[in-house]
Amino acid sequence: MRPMAQMAMVMNLDKCIGCHTCSVTCKQAWTNRAGTEYVWFNNVETRPGQGYPRQYEDQEKWKGGWTLNRRGNLTLKDGGRVNKLLHIFSNPKLPSIEDYYEPWTYDYATLTDAPAQQHIPVARPKSLITGHDMKITWSANWDDDLGGSIDHGHKDVMLKNIADKVKFEFEQTFMFYLPRICEHCLNPSCVASCPSGAIYKRSEDGIVLVDQDRCRGWRMCVSGCPYKKIYFNHKTGKAEKCTFCFPRIEVGLPTVCAETCVGRLRYIGLMLYDADKVLEAASTEDDQGLYEAQRDVFLDPFDPVVIRESEKAGIPRDWIQAAQRSPIWALITTFRVALPLHPEYRTMPMVWYIPPLSPVVDIIRDTGHDAEDGGNLFAAIDALRIPIEYLAELFTAGDTAPVDAVLRRLAAMRSYMREINMGRPADESLATRVGMTGTEIEDMYRLLAIAKYDERYVIPPAHAEQAHSLEELATECSLDLDGGPGMGGSGPFGEGSGAPTPIAVENFQMLRDRQTSDTVAVVDSNRGRVNLLNWDGRGRPDGLFPHGDDETTADEPGSPGPQERS
Repeated sequence: MRPMAQMAMVMNLDKCIGCHTCSVTCKQAWTNRAGTEYVWFNNVETRPGQGYPRQYEDQEKWKGGWTLNRRGNLTLKDGGRVNKLLHIFSNPKLPSIEDYYEPWTYDYATLTDAPAQQHIPVARPKSLITGHDMKITWSANWDDDLGGSIDHGHKDVMLKNIADKVKFEFEQTFMFYLPRICEHCLNPSCVASCPSGAIYKRSEDGIVLVDQDRCRGWRMCVSGCPYKKIYFNHKTGKAEKCTFCFPRIEVGLPTVCAETCVGRLRYIGLMLYDADKVLEAASTEDDQGLYEAQRDVFLDPFDPVVIRESEKAGIPRDWIQAAQRSPIWALITTFRVALPLHPEYRTMPMVWYIPPLSPVVDIIRDTGHDAEDGGNLFAAIDALRIPIEYLAELFTAGDTAPVDAVLRRLAAMRSYMREINMGRPADESLATRVGMTGTEIEDMYRLLAIAKYDERYVIPPAHAEQAHSLEELATECSLDLDGGPGMGGSGPFGEGSGAPTPIAVENFQMLRDRQTSDTVAVVDSNRGRVNLLNWDGRGRPDGLFPHGDDETTADEPGSPGPQERS
């Protein structure tokens, strides 16, 4: 047994309203700078739909994740080291800008500065890549609310195994939203795909990060990630990805996307797992057995043997206690209502989902029946095989039994609590039908419906004895500036990476000037040095050369350096 700690997230899809607040706040905090216009560390997809980038789940095309070779050994689907070396200068399995989308803004100055005239001026969309007028044809969630429609439904990769049965009636069954971030996998294929070893998984909390100093821009990680949650910054020439907001996690705060979630659908907590079992679990022969195999990797934080071995492994006592109070442990293991996203990729993802029951309830309500009645709900789950099959394609590699069991638990909870709220005696038979007790159902209801802040986010802060190593890791990730991205001040990734734009709407001219200016904001004002990784070679940023003894002010951008003046 080799216990390790892993920060994890569970999202309750019944609560997602598709407001995209999580995406917007994440983008403002982490990707609000030049080169990341198309990058969404957090995005919300409509299902059924194509996802972002388009059809990223088609691994026959993109070759992401892991597969088993003829000898039953785990190997990258995109090939090993020799194959990557052959394609290191020309990677053919990368999504293009058409698979993402061409980012744009609007020429707002046309509206604000236009003189009085007979016709109303129009703010035309302007490409953030070329600066020219463009026609908007796609975006990160272009098929928002259109999932399952005739025009878009057949393009969903998850429908290919059941399209012959559901192509036309599918649009009449259900639609739901699927928020996505990096999975911070236990067996990350992006880490194994990186030729330069720039991507690593922190041993302290399992968060997967990119070392910006070591990244050489090969983009093999983009191909290797089956979830396509690693992006390439074409301005810095570096790969970037969701960091699980580790500067916040280290001080006990939730991620930005979780903190600002309107529906309060996200849960964050610590899980203990046996690192020695990860390879064996990921090598499970049957794709449909991977879900249970991953559950077997997790360690019971209440087991005295696990507690003893965890302390020997250097996991602090309060972290073990946090794992015992973790909502992730409760949702995955105690109540068994959370499922992994695409376990068949064999990366052992650590962002899990509670599948939505709302589509079933909506259909019952539309027929005029009581949508909260247990008998109606259970009968509807039995009859609506199509939604379960679709959900199974997402969460259990096509196995409908675990999804059916989850929906039944959620239906039992809904009906059981309705009886109590109506002042009637609790129906213990509802709990018994799903293998639970009334007390367990009430505990699950509290966590899913009315949990307080400190119950949804159980995040143990980093210890003082870990501060030195964490500081070194932060330096490797180029987040060594005070108050990194989104925390105020100038961020380490260049212009605007940490400071909010000081205007309500940045017009096209301002954005163009900021992107093309010679005075890129790459200087650490607190330490008086420049990050050359973020300098594009234009001009002479302040801090590039040391100041003379008699100089008290910074050189003007573009002016001769002190050595040249002497």
